Parts: sequence; structure tokens; C-alpha cells
Amino acid sequence: MSVDTPRETHKFQAEINQLLNLVINSLYSHKEIFLRELVSNASDALDKLRFRSVTEPELLEGGAPLEIHLLPDAEKGTLTIEDTGIGMTHDELVKNLGTIAHSGSREFLELASQRGQKDVNLIGQFGVGFYSAYLVADHVEVVSRAAGKDSQAWKWTSDAKGSFTVEPAERATRGTSITLHLKEDQKEFLDEWRLRSLVTQYSDYVSHPIKLQVKRTTGEGDAKKTETQLEVVNKASALWQRSKSEITDEQYQEFYKHLSHDWEKPLAWTHFRTEGNQVFTGLLFLPKNPPFDLNSPQQRGVRLFVKRVLIMDRCEEMLPQWLRFVRGVVDSDDLPLNVSRELLQDSAVVKAIHKHVTKKTLDMLEKLAKDKPEDYRTFWQSFGTVLKEGLAVDTEHREKLGALVRYESSREEGLTSLADYVSRMKEGQEAIYYVFGESRKAVVDSPHLEALKKRGYEVLYMTDPVDEWAAQGLREYQGKPLVSAMHADLKLKETEEEKREKEQRAKGLGPLAERMKEVLKEQVREVRVSDRLTDSPCCLVVPEGGSHAFVERLLRERGRSVPRAKRILEVNPTHPIIEHLKALQEKEPSSAQVTEWVEMLYDQALLTEGSSVEDPNRFARRMTALMTQLAAQKVPPAGAVASGPETPTSDAQPTEGSAVASGPETPLPRN
Repeated sequence: MSVDTPRETHKFQAEINQLLNLVINSLYSHKEIFLRELVSNASDALDKLRFRSVTEPELLEGGAPLEIHLLPDAEKGTLTIEDTGIGMTHDELVKNLGTIAHSGSREFLELASQRGQKDVNLIGQFGVGFYSAYLVADHVEVVSRAAGKDSQAWKWTSDAKGSFTVEPAERATRGTSITLHLKEDQKEFLDEWRLRSLVTQYSDYVSHPIKLQVKRTTGEGDAKKTETQLEVVNKASALWQRSKSEITDEQYQEFYKHLSHDWEKPLAWTHFRTEGNQVFTGLLFLPKNPPFDLNSPQQRGVRLFVKRVLIMDRCEEMLPQWLRFVRGVVDSDDLPLNVSRELLQDSAVVKAIHKHVTKKTLDMLEKLAKDKPEDYRTFWQSFGTVLKEGLAVDTEHREKLGALVRYESSREEGLTSLADYVSRMKEGQEAIYYVFGESRKAVVDSPHLEALKKRGYEVLYMTDPVDEWAAQGLREYQGKPLVSAMHADLKLKETEEEKREKEQRAKGLGPLAERMKEVLKEQVREVRVSDRLTDSPCCLVVPEGGSHAFVERLLRERGRSVPRAKRILEVNPTHPIIEHLKALQEKEPSSAQVTEWVEMLYDQALLTEGSSVEDPNRFARRMTALMTQLAAQKVPPAGAVASGPETPTSDAQPTEGSAVASGPETPLPRN
């Protein structure tokens, strides 16, 4: 066809006006995406040429290097994206740019597959990416010349108002130039810094050089001159696509810093490639320190690339919420670059990638815990609370997560794994025991641990709010159930003699137990003999289906309406205070003193479980009255506070461990 061919005008196909309106106004949330789309298409054209030149070397005649140019022109208000790729013929321009959702890339992939060459890195497998140009431009010109001898250049132009024109043009080399006549409010895309930052953000690892046209001033005085030159603005090498043997630790670390903007080196990383039903590459990093917004919804996800082109900066579908601290990239060969690059649809491919990436992350954590325990301790202090969320919500990975969790325990300062705990279990110990509270200091002397400590059983200290749900989700580890020392169903192995003694103690407590039930009928659901107490007079335990007091308090602090659940009051019948109250109850069944001391014992039990007393002023007055009485009797008050109030009868003898040798003859004040 000669250059004298007149200009042709064509109508857009496929309801173009409606579709262009969708693309321009609804398709993308950020208009800057246009540059990613057009650079992707340019890279696609270069890849096509490189592939075809293997069997058609004549396509490379002319010697033009395979690269992409960005040419801003502030005077004209235009930005040109130019490549030296495969180019388009007249018919291809009409076909590929005249029909929304038509993709030459898809056709090329089908051709490559038929030839048995499936490992062709192509991008732009969709037909609307080109039209993102109209997000920032009101007029677009495309000049393209197909690779090959004696090919003709053609110019395509349109303002996206229903039609486009095609006419002969001049172009010295093969390839395509797309010139955007920018809208008045989009001239920021002519700025050198803006273009550099967008290439770095979205296309830094496109495998072809992306060169930006810039103006540089050299010399001084009369020798001063301004020159126009091209500078490479991308790295042109996808690190994750290279062989692990070619990459040094320093390169991994620098890439992590570039990716995450973190000044610290990562604790660990894993680099993998999966081939099979899905083909994708991953490079995941474990940070050392948590970001200030770790619990922000925007923190979740790794970067998703499709054939080295950034699709999403934080793709939530790649990893579960409880791995939101992981940084890295996933690059898929199978996901299409479809009309919704900003949103990843739920698909079988995505689910397969999610499962594999989650497994690789847990494997990385296991290796770090085994090979570098100190580094893993650092990780756990930063992200342990987040990782434990997985136990509460993810049954599939329960076993792996159980091996990764760490807790403080009664054995020693520091953290222990569940595997180490099980290896230290006493003979005859049937469960992994834990206690739940606000801090180690708050639980280390809890009365709930007395019988466990007496037997020499180790107890885990769970002090994170999520531990309540994590323990319920884990349930057991290596066949050993997790049992709360604060729950009512705590069952400790007993001999026949111990069982008989317990039954006798329960019978002896009878009248006092009934009185305690009557006094506390609005506060507790049951009063019973305890086999977990050895030194304390009583404690409150959590009934089946109930929550620990610390969890209830946290929920209330977060605005949740959580009523205080009735606990079970367990009583130690051998404690001097309880023995005295038994005697007083038998002597004076309606004694007001018994009521006073029962209420005070209940308040003490509330404090030891981590709850607040209902009437702190009344509790304080009672404690003041008790200390006043002790001071008048010249009895050291320290033991009284530690062991609890006691009011022995007048003929009672001092008992070792008792709070006081003799108590007040009148009840403590009610008001």
C-alpha cells in the first residue's frame, strides 16, 4: 500500500462509547495506572519480537536495541511511550485498537502454545489496557511500523468519541510510538521526578530498559549548554526470576529494603519457584521490627506481579490475615492481566497460590526457629501475637502453628515451645497446663497454680488477649490436651486415699458451704471443695463455656457489653480461715461475722482472678478495719493481708500459717 493512501475513518466496535466511558471513569482508581499499562504493552511487543526472531532473524534487521523510551514534551503538552518491538500492520492497528477487549497478546500466546513453546514471558493479555491512556489524555496518536523488510508505518488517532482514523505515516524503525496529548489537569505526568517514581513503583523489574528523556545542563559561564539525553530509569532485572545461586545475601537484603522501605535487614527470606498446574515465583521476607501500623487493614498482603508487572501493591489474597507481617513478591505466569487489575477475583489459581505461599512462609519460620533460635525469639517478640491469631481462625495449619508458638512458663524466665514443654512433663502428667492473665507478674503467684506446683507440673503463662482463643483453637499438642488451671474442669490425678480425704472434707464443709451459697447466690453459681488449692482459702474458677476474667475486662474496655459471668467458688476446707468459719457457723448459724468474712473472701477471689471488686470503697473500709484490729492486738499485719482475714473463736489456738491468732468479736462494718 503506498503512502498516497487516503485517511480512513472507522467506527469503534463493541459499543465503544459505553465501554470507553467505563474504562475512563470506572476501571481504575488511580489515573497514574496508565503508564503501567502502556509500558506493559510496550514490553509485550518487545517480547514478541524477541520470540519470533529465533526463527525469523530478519525481523531484527536495522539493529535497533530492544528498549522502551518515555519522551515528555512540556511545550507541546505531550508524553510519548515508544518501543522498538514487533510493531503493527494496518490491519492489526484496526483490529487491535478498534475493538475493546481484543487482545493480540492472547492470540500470540495461543500461537506459541501450539508451537510447544509455553515459557514465553509476555504481558498485556487483555484488550483494554491501551485505553487507559484516556484517563489522562483527550487525544491519542499511535504510529506503528511492523518488523520486517519493506514494512509500512501507519498512524492511528482518536479522541475516544466514537471513531478513529488510520493513515500512512513515517517511522524510521520498527516498533510503536503512543503520543498522549495530556489534559490540562494531568500535566504532572511530564515531570521527570514523577515519571521516574512511577516506573520505580510499577515497572522497575520489566526486563527491558526503560529510558526517560531528560535535559541536562553542563559547563559554566559561556561554556554552559543544555543537552537532551536518555537515562535508564528501571533496573530491568526481576531479582525473583533469577536463580538463587546467582544472588548474594547482600542483594536479597538490598532488595528487601527497596521493597519495604525498612532500614533493618530482614531476619529471614525464602525464594521459590513452583511449576505444575500453576507456574509462579515467590520471594518472601520476614521483617525484624513491626511497623507502627501493624494492625491496620492496609498492612496485609504482598506485592503481586504478573510476568514482572506490578498488579497490586498489597494483595490480600496471597496470604492470610495472621501473616500480614510478611513482605515480598509473588509473580504468576497464569493470572491474566484482565480489566480489573486493581481487584483480584476469587479463582482456583489464586487459591492454589495462597495455599502454597502460606506453606512456604510457615516453612521459613520453622527453619528460622530451628537454625537461629535467637533470631526467632526476636521475631516472636515482634509478631508472636499476630501469628497466634492463626490458631484461633485456621484449623488447616493448627499443627504447624502449634510448633511455632512460644510462651513464658513457671519453669524459668524466657520463652518455651510446646515441644520443649512436653519433653519436660512429669510422669503421670496428662495435660499441658496454662494460666491466663494480664502479665507474668499477675499470674505467677495465682492460687489456681498451687496444686499444680505442688505436683511439680510446669504451667504456661498466657498473657496476650488472643491467647484465650488461640488455646481453644489449638486444643491439644502431640496428643496432650491444653487445660486452663483456671477452668472448673481441671482434673488432677488422685490416689484412692486422696479421693476419700476429699469426700470427707466436702462432708465437713457442708453447713458452711450452704451458708456461702446463700450469701453469694447473686455472684456465684456454685460453691464446692477445691483440689487445686493448698495455701489459699478460696478461688473463683471459670465454668464450662465461660471466658477468663481478663478477656471479659478487655472486651468491656473496647466498648462491648459483656456481663460478668457467674463463676464457681472453690474452697480449701483445710485452710485456717475456712476451719474457723466452719466452727463459727456451727456455733452461731446466723452469725453476721460469717456473712462479712464470706463477702470479703469473695472480693479477694475476684482480685486474684484479675477482676475488680464491685464496691472497692467497702472493701477498703473492711481492710482498714481489719488492720486496725490487728494493730490494737499488736499482731503483725503482713500475714493477715497475704493469707486473708480470719476470726477464730475465743478458745481457738494460734495455727501456723493463720492470719491472726485472735480476731474481732464483732463483725466488720457493712457501710
